[in-house]
Amino acid sequence: MWQPEPDWVALPGGTGTVTVGLWRTALGGRPVVVKRLRAPEPDDPPGLADPGHVGYWRREADVLLAGLTATTPGLRATTAAVEEDAEGVTIVRDWVEESASSGLFLALSLGRFAGADLPGAPFLADHLLADRLARTARRGGWPTLARTAVADVADHLWSRRVVLLGLIDTLPQVPQHGDPTAANLPGRDGDDVVAIDWGTLGRGPVGGDLGYLSLSSREEFEPLLDAYLLGLPDGLADTEQVLLGARVVAVYTALSRAEWALARVAGGEGALAGKYRHPAVAPYLRALQRTFVHMEALLAR
Repeated sequence: MWQPEPDWVALPGGTGTVTVGLWRTALGGRPVVVKRLRAPEPDDPPGLADPGHVGYWRREADVLLAGLTATTPGLRATTAAVEEDAEGVTIVRDWVEESASSGLFLALSLGRFAGADLPGAPFLADHLLADRLARTARRGGWPTLARTAVADVADHLWSRRVVLLGLIDTLPQVPQHGDPTAANLPGRDGDDVVAIDWGTLGRGPVGGDLGYLSLSSREEFEPLLDAYLLGLPDGLADTEQVLLGARVVAVYTALSRAEWALARVAGGEGALAGKYRHPAVAPYLRALQRTFVHMEALLAR
């Protein structure tokens, strides 16, 4: 049975559905991060074994083995090795130093990455938002949001999700990281961001990565949009197309996250409104507030 070495230092946030753990150590004096992924078991959700599904368990390992993002513009991977066994996969990558890049630089880099020539591969995530919303639908949608001030808006947008997903499917489909937060875009090498956690790499609507980034960025949306457009290759998409992709991804991601956060505390004592400032809830509600202007635009469609 696979086990981490005793002297490895566990890193926070290193566990998940198939992620056993994340550790920092050194190999020959070189700082590295070790990530362990377990193979799906019979009782696990079927999406984990589907190469095209957002939750495919070994996508990050396949991306690194194929070298898909070794030289891509805007975002690229660091040096990594992949070891496989009967129980799962171990990824060993170079430690990436934090460069504290601004949200504007990250948005610019995401725009450049959207123009990358990403070879087709069966393990890329091509319906990322649709898969995430399908998972939310299996859990009952957004019932906790129905008890909040955004109930009517959330209900309307939930009922319109298939239509809006269809609209973004008509946009130019471009390479996307899929989980572009500052934590996953930590490093910098010249004009490129050194990114980690490639488990959601695929193709999606132009502007999708921008919408996702905007939920956690310090900067306001408009300058982020300008930076993304500056990085986007000429002729790939126009401003309205980028806006639509960003708005749909930002709104539906923010609403789903707010539902998840509120549902975790809703069963406790006291009114739901009294829990909005709970540290496990407040960041998601602040991100949701940032999307109100996007919600208004989508309600008009």
